[in-house]
Amino acid sequence: MYDVFEILNWLRVKNYKDMQSDNPNIEELTQMKAMKLLYYIQAASLSITGHRMFNNDIVAWKYGPAVAEVHDVYKHCRGIVNSDYPITPEDEADYNDLQDDEENLNILEGVYSLYGNKSAYDLMRQTHKEDPWLNTEQSHVIKDSAIKEFFDGSFDSKETNSVDVDTLHRLFDENKEVMDWLKNK
Repeated sequence: MYDVFEILNWLRVKNYKDMQSDNPNIEELTQMKAMKLLYYIQAASLSITGHRMFNNDIVAWKYGPAVAEVHDVYKHCRGIVNSDYPITPEDEADYNDLQDDEENLNILEGVYSLYGNKSAYDLMRQTHKEDPWLNTEQSHVIKDSAIKEFFDGSFDSKETNSVDVDTLHRLFDENKEVMDWLKNK
């Protein structure tokens, strides 16, 4: 089991790397979005492995599921991947450790690919429609059993497998003529 800040650092480094790409639609990871991603990571871990990925409780707060310890570190902050909170060698080490843990990496990549492109607001609205948050009294811990029961089977192996970039490159190269033709249509 990991510390929640190791998982958060994986999200922060992943977001930082994404922001370095040519994609103009990538936005800085916010505290609110990180909270929702942590919730979905925990849900996927409980659903797939039967155990938590991190030990910290998830609490039902006004704006959705949250991890109090993460809030305490980043309170009064919107963005958490910026000059106030730069990526450190320790953050990179946490990222690399998780990159080497295949089972948990598949969960992290799966959740990131499913929810990472959504806004914090969209994720908040989504969590507000889900039973674990709806059925938990505000400021109380959302029970693992409620999360597992609600999400059981939601994260099947197709959704949680990370993308094999080498395979995508190979398929693109093998179908270059078709891809070029499609670009011109």
